[in-house]
Amino acid sequence: MVAIRSNHGVWLPPGQRVRYTNWRPFERVFSNGKQHTRYIREISFGRRGRIRFYHLTTDPATLPPESTWYIMTNLEGKIQKTVGNTYGLRTWIEYGFKHAKNELGWTDYRVTDYASIERWWEIVSCAYLLVSLQCPPFQAPSEETSSPQAAPADSPIEHFSQHRWWDNGQGWKNKLNNLRLLLQPYVFHCLLLPWLLLFAIPGLRTGFTELIGMMNLFHAALPI
Repeated sequence: MVAIRSNHGVWLPPGQRVRYTNWRPFERVFSNGKQHTRYIREISFGRRGRIRFYHLTTDPATLPPESTWYIMTNLEGKIQKTVGNTYGLRTWIEYGFKHAKNELGWTDYRVTDYASIERWWEIVSCAYLLVSLQCPPFQAPSEETSSPQAAPADSPIEHFSQHRWWDNGQGWKNKLNNLRLLLQPYVFHCLLLPWLLLFAIPGLRTGFTELIGMMNLFHAALPI
């Protein structure tokens, strides 16, 4: 369901015309529970097809521009009394997407050509998917996930959650925080590697290798 401009054009076959149904009131229910009467009519461009058009307004006599919308939808059935409230969810969807884009850095890329922008989108989308797969809503319930086997007492797996910065929450940011902690040994090793190549400190390199190996024992949730 999308909004369209009032000057949106539709090509009609010869002999067909634009038809409007009568205005009908419906109760627009807002997120705070309040209700206000709105009006809706359907617009048919020739024969009604799978795509349907509706006209919504607060005042059918004056059609105030700030509170009148044209919408296009492929929803089926008798939706005259519900399409207005369904369209009202658009504001919250856009609000959520705005915060998601800001959080993911969609507005922070500093490249100019479209190919580079696409590559940046792919990287961000892959990272977002990886984190999302760790969250409970994206994991299919099964016997394995509902009752996991306990790790051996001497296994480093049981120590992950004992990190002082480990977050036991189940939200997206909680999982992102934990994945960052797991990646820290590898990232820090890469940052220090030029110095380790310059100054031979075998113990330090060996320690990093062992720590990274322990991080690899963490089994992230990945699709089969």
